[in-house]
Amino acid sequence: MSNKKGFLGIDNKFSINEKAIVIPFGLEKTVSYGSGTKNGPKEIIKASHQVELYDEEFNCEPFKKIGIKTIKPFKINNNIKIALNQISELNERILSKKKFPLTLGGEHSITPGCIKPFVKKFNKILILHFDAHADLRNSYNNQKFSHASAIRRCLDHKNVSLVSFGIRNISKEEVPYLKKNSNRIEIFWAKDKKKWNLKKFKRIISNKTVYLTFDVDGFDSSLMPATGTPEPGGLFWDETLEILKIAAKNSNIVGADINELAPIKGFNSYNFLVAKLAYKILSYKFLT
Repeated sequence: MSNKKGFLGIDNKFSINEKAIVIPFGLEKTVSYGSGTKNGPKEIIKASHQVELYDEEFNCEPFKKIGIKTIKPFKINNNIKIALNQISELNERILSKKKFPLTLGGEHSITPGCIKPFVKKFNKILILHFDAHADLRNSYNNQKFSHASAIRRCLDHKNVSLVSFGIRNISKEEVPYLKKNSNRIEIFWAKDKKKWNLKKFKRIISNKTVYLTFDVDGFDSSLMPATGTPEPGGLFWDETLEILKIAAKNSNIVGADINELAPIKGFNSYNFLVAKLAYKILSYKFLT
């Protein structure tokens, strides 16, 4: 498609073979509180047209060094398992062309579908997870592929480990699973934010192959109320970028998704925040 309608509103006519593919995937099947995530990708892309292409941190227009193409929106199947297969197959094709897929959700249940080809391709994969919720339930409302089970489904694969940031909402039933799998799960709890040891994080992530999943409710609810289950006590912009920077400098981030934006009519700043986050993630990946 013409990128004038795609992410950042850029036209990819400069002579660069694009390295990043943006996939709008507004899956919304299992939301359990506020709804509207199906409109997330459309509003992120719309807001991205207002993001300044020049980045003072990098002293350049990162998109010119990256090359970003946006896939045209397509029909998402009504059956959640088939829908997850759709995104798996798409990511598999993108990976086979040695490109970097960035999926814009939709609800968090997209992530197990997104990571399937990465789990097959790499011996070990570490998920870097930003979220208010642990998402470690085995099922929720009798749905194994619920957004509340997204990370548990990823950890069904034995070669997956996890580092989570910003968790401040966990159910009693998730705790035994967390304890049992403490050898491959590291949580930087929101309550301990002032004491976070980012040197430890750097050690954990060093030289790892990383898949990044970012639930926007990881942000503090004062910054990001446009999400199904907003939670106080979360991440702010600068500390989030610091974590992303450490990850980009010390590991190989191979793919990413951003999910759970539920746009609020008339409040474009929330959509803009997510669009800017997406541009920053790609910039850190390719320019640090």
